[in-house]
Amino acid sequence: MTTRGIHHVSIIAGTAARNVAFYTGVLGLRLVKKTVNFDDSGAYHLYYGDETGRPGSVITFFPWENVAPGRLGIGETQETAFRVPQGAIGYWTHRFVDKGVAHERLEKRFGETVLPFRDPDGTRLALVAVPGIEDEPAYADGGIPAEHALRGLHSVSLLLEEVGPTGAILTDVLGFRQSASEGFLSRFDSGATFGGIVDIRAVGDFLKPRQGGGSVHHVAFRAADDAEEAAMVKRLAENHGITTTDQLDRNYFRSVYFREPGHVLFEIATDIPGFTVDEKLADLGSSLKLPAQFEPFRRRIEAVLPAIDAPGRPAGSAFGAAAAVEDDSAPRD
Repeated sequence: MTTRGIHHVSIIAGTAARNVAFYTGVLGLRLVKKTVNFDDSGAYHLYYGDETGRPGSVITFFPWENVAPGRLGIGETQETAFRVPQGAIGYWTHRFVDKGVAHERLEKRFGETVLPFRDPDGTRLALVAVPGIEDEPAYADGGIPAEHALRGLHSVSLLLEEVGPTGAILTDVLGFRQSASEGFLSRFDSGATFGGIVDIRAVGDFLKPRQGGGSVHHVAFRAADDAEEAAMVKRLAENHGITTTDQLDRNYFRSVYFREPGHVLFEIATDIPGFTVDEKLADLGSSLKLPAQFEPFRRRIEAVLPAIDAPGRPAGSAFGAAAAVEDDSAPRD
């Protein structure tokens, strides 16, 4: 099987405008797609990433204005980490102090320097200093000097009762191998440059989670195309007795979903067709894109979506949610 790694991570957020301000204005990511939730056309689905939104650089959000805070618990994604050049950690530490971003002291994990921090909704995030990536391309228009800019996803950390069952899915189906362990952490590495690592923190019995603002909704893993995705689905069923949803067309990728043995919601998403299927590269994220079934209701949807100020648009420009036009009951993406 081709090694693929993480495709994207999707998270529940609060106010959309605050979410955009933080991920574009503080972290310097590109808003690569502005659309709506397939299950709730009255709420945005916002995608951030590098210049092209390549798989492994993308983090997405379902912002609900009045969402209650989530509570981390067993069977949930604990942290999402980004890669930065090794020499950039000092820059980011000072930037977080200057911007009032909640963060913790630098720590070491598997020999890497890690700067944990949180977004305004309490989402657990981290920057990981990676040597030798200074010359990798970086998004140049995010307001962060290129030498310090984020270089895609580094990893996710899962908070689970035990390692074995989930590790078996990672290694047998998703193309990872167990590469190291440190204390309660077990590392699984796919070898992919972006989003190549999953860490499992095994803590035994623990508090159950409550999803809400700041909670990771699901982690998506890469498949090159429909055929590779189908092969992974078959392997899940034959080797692990796990069935997935039917394939769902999410416009920018095609997806299946399943609960892995530790109860985290996993998605398998195709690399194709990508974010330029309905916008030119230069225009990514500049206008509201709707799934075809919602286009007849565009005026109503725009009228009620909360205003957000996106890069390249005048302040106060609104795409205006809530007269929700329901899709089916499939998992949100």
